[in-house]
Amino acid sequence: MSASSTARRTAATVLAAGAIVSAIALPASAHDSDRHRPAPRVVISDVQADSPGRDDRSNRSLNAEWVEITNQTRRAVNLDGWTLRDSDGHRYRFDDVRLAGRATVRIHTGIGRDTRTDLFQDRRAYVWDNYGDTATLRDARGRTIDTESWGRNHRR
Repeated sequence: MSASSTARRTAATVLAAGAIVSAIALPASAHDSDRHRPAPRVVISDVQADSPGRDDRSNRSLNAEWVEITNQTRRAVNLDGWTLRDSDGHRYRFDDVRLAGRATVRIHTGIGRDTRTDLFQDRRAYVWDNYGDTATLRDARGRTIDTESWGRNHRR
């Protein structure tokens, strides 16, 4: 076998190996770019678990207990089917709610009329534990979007 024949075979092997690696890597890199596409950034931005004054279970006191959800992007996010839960499993489900870009909505515990900026769980009892709890926001597929914990047993 001549040196030029060996060189051609080596070059052909290297080119074939390169083609195989490229064929495998291209779909993987396309998939990676999908995975790194920024998801809508919706966060639990504030919590008032302990309503000011006496906890007398009045609607006014119940509505002074709230969680705020903020859309940090410029695009509106459809919250339909999303849920907000406490550690004890109390659940609020967002129905037909569209959160505008850079907007915040406050979810009150008590009874009231929903607006663009305020939603009401229509409960007659407190949800959030004053001394320690965790609020969990999940999307319509059940994926955890954000959590916020406070008080005892709180770990950060």
